[in-house]
Amino acid sequence: MQVQDFKSVVDKYRIVFFDAFGVLKSYNGLLPGIEKTFAYLADQGKEYYIVTNDASRSPKQLAESYHKMGLYAIDQDRIVSSGMLAKEYLDLKVNEGIVAYLGTQNSAHYIDSSGLHTLPVSAINQQNMHNVSALVLLDDEGYNWFDDLNKTVNILRKKTIPAIVANTDNIYPLSGSNEVSIAIGGIATMIESIVGKRFLRFGKPDSQIFMFAYDLIRERMSVSKREILMVGDTLHTDIIGGNKFGLDTVLVLSGNTLPDDAETRIRSTGILPTYVCESAVV
Repeated sequence: MQVQDFKSVVDKYRIVFFDAFGVLKSYNGLLPGIEKTFAYLADQGKEYYIVTNDASRSPKQLAESYHKMGLYAIDQDRIVSSGMLAKEYLDLKVNEGIVAYLGTQNSAHYIDSSGLHTLPVSAINQQNMHNVSALVLLDDEGYNWFDDLNKTVNILRKKTIPAIVANTDNIYPLSGSNEVSIAIGGIATMIESIVGKRFLRFGKPDSQIFMFAYDLIRERMSVSKREILMVGDTLHTDIIGGNKFGLDTVLVLSGNTLPDDAETRIRSTGILPTYVCESAVV
């Protein structure tokens, strides 16, 4: 496995798609030096988007979180979140009733903005359950895991409604350690197996999120997939998703995939990034 310099790789492309956690930031804050990457992209006239499975906050709030950390190059128009795809589905397919959700009040931005009546799972009871027309799994925080996960299971046992997963990540890396925490995608997989139903999943590795970002770019300029680079830290979401959509990919070793086991993971999964770099810092 050859580890290449990120600057030499990014110079070959006009547009860069970045994952967020493990690539730009961790729970400790921004990856050291990542602001240099965006300064370099601006100097070179290259376009970039953050293509993320993070549905915990709206694009505006996500952009503001970067600004608070000192990275002002990312505004809300450069963020493509899996939550945006969940909202699009609700706008098209769910016309009335209650949309119940697992997540924080901030994460509920996506379904609130679709004009439907939204309630956290904790507020669903015998009196209003018959009005629940969809259930959305948004985030791993903002609710009581024992009570509300059990209630989610029982809602889906009793109701034939779409269950939408707005973040397909099973885990995310914890800051300052080699440990991970369970993400909402992992919770969704557990509930899916319990209730015996298939959920609708939006986000990487599904091609729909890449198409969403690709369409945004093509509204502004003529571009081919060969001119776009996907940068991610996870083989099973970022890399395979980018590969399937026809993009060249960079696996960075600053997040979920650690330097010591990167080569073993690539060989065992058969998921091949176009490049491997230590990080996305130029």
